[in-house]
Amino acid sequence: MSISRQTFAAPDYDLDATLTSGQAFRWRRREGAWEGIVSNRWVRLVKIDDAIDAQTCGEIADWDWLRHYLQLDVDLSSIISTFPDDEPMRTAVRACRGLRLLRQEPWECLASFILSSTKQIVQIQQIVALLCERFGDPAPAPVGAGAYFSFPPAARLAACREADLRACKMGFRAPYLRSAAEMVSRAEVDLAALSSLPVDQARDELMKLPGVGRKIADCVLLFAYGFPQAFPVDVWVMKALQTLYFPRRRVRIERLRRFSQTHFGPQAGYAQQYLFHYMRTRKPQAV
Repeated sequence: MSISRQTFAAPDYDLDATLTSGQAFRWRRREGAWEGIVSNRWVRLVKIDDAIDAQTCGEIADWDWLRHYLQLDVDLSSIISTFPDDEPMRTAVRACRGLRLLRQEPWECLASFILSSTKQIVQIQQIVALLCERFGDPAPAPVGAGAYFSFPPAARLAACREADLRACKMGFRAPYLRSAAEMVSRAEVDLAALSSLPVDQARDELMKLPGVGRKIADCVLLFAYGFPQAFPVDVWVMKALQTLYFPRRRVRIERLRRFSQTHFGPQAGYAQQYLFHYMRTRKPQAV
């Protein structure tokens, strides 16, 4: 099996932080590299100085699919310059500099976040891996790399029995995923059309789907469609806002959401990811 290889310039790009920051759930660390599936292809990524070395199977003439997924053409400095100039945000940027937002395929992103409800990242990874192994198609990979599978399309999951989905350890999320797959496969929610809608209207469309509330909808808007103003508020972001911005008083989630909509500027979603990853990875302060 032939292997194609490409090196991309990637200054100011922290690949480790980006792939472990809770955006995507299909990357494995193996022998000093990251291996996963992008556009139904096995991909191996290694960060070397200011570049990312990429490998995949088969002859590849056009690598735009991977460049788009990794968002390699984004000027990170210009995005960070829009963040509020306050101590919490400066601290998060210092701790996580080089963290990027990926641009994922909408159905995979949506389904993955439906499965993420009340789960930790490692558990989400396990559920998604089982789902792909049982219902995806094999993806060509080099000998010794292990088995890799594409993400199953909505129509295939819509045809599954709920019991078969529950066998992937997704529990109460199984009927939500199946119903969402049915609606997407019937184009009751047209994922391809959402990118052309205003963000509020796109969010409303996503929230028609079972199991999709405001937080999951905002994750999909940010990580699949690149709406910069989408600001997912989960337990870690609430903790960050409460701890870093309102340390001496309890604030309702509605107040935190209003604050996030006005305080973090035109790239609020990017700022959110820095706060989220910083809060998850920071070392406890000495008492």
